[in-house]
Amino acid sequence: MKIAAIADLHCGKYTVKQIRGIFSDIEGKADVLVMAGDLTNVGLVHEIEILLEALNSVSLPKVAVLGNHDHQNDEAVQLTKILEAGNVCVLDCSSCVIEGVGFLGTKGFCGGFGNLRIQPFGEQAIKKFVETSVDEAVRLDSALKQIDAVHKIAITHYAPIRATLKGESPELFPFLGSSLLADALDRHHVNVIFHGHAHNGSPSGTTPGGIPVHNVSRFVQKRVHNRDYMIYEV
Repeated sequence: MKIAAIADLHCGKYTVKQIRGIFSDIEGKADVLVMAGDLTNVGLVHEIEILLEALNSVSLPKVAVLGNHDHQNDEAVQLTKILEAGNVCVLDCSSCVIEGVGFLGTKGFCGGFGNLRIQPFGEQAIKKFVETSVDEAVRLDSALKQIDAVHKIAITHYAPIRATLKGESPELFPFLGSSLLADALDRHHVNVIFHGHAHNGSPSGTTPGGIPVHNVSRFVQKRVHNRDYMIYEV
């Protein structure tokens, strides 16, 4: 199976014509389209409709997670319903199986990496912040336990490792991802992880357990590979 993976489409900031151009040559190159969050610019209904209109000519099965931009206006539930009505499988600590390959994913959250992760100490606001990060990882772990597939593809928006953030300001790292995501994915031996969010980051790295991780932000892919999406073969 060939997977076309992309993130950070930011529909609304970019038009139907611009987004459609990204996918103009995807047919025949891939069997599944994966979108790793920030499908919209500020999470509005008309922006997700731009994406669906742009995808009208793409017949591939489509799998997505939402990103932080998609939550900006508290319309995530409505955006998910619209996407699913448009035959896009939206993962929220959940999974689906396409032709025997399992896809599982979640938006993820911030928190930092390794022994530099933000700790739940002090003010309630900090504790709530860390709790949100932990909850995402726990729910992802639960979804991983339930999926029944030999090959498992993980999709997050936030980064699970530091390596794919290189190029961003180090001060931002705690707000661009969490190693708790990598911990969960390592425990269940997924084949590959796709994420977005870090527009200025690096294209690839590995988890502590050796799982390949790819930053498929279209800005990274365009800069490194001169096209907006990545093709990965399972």
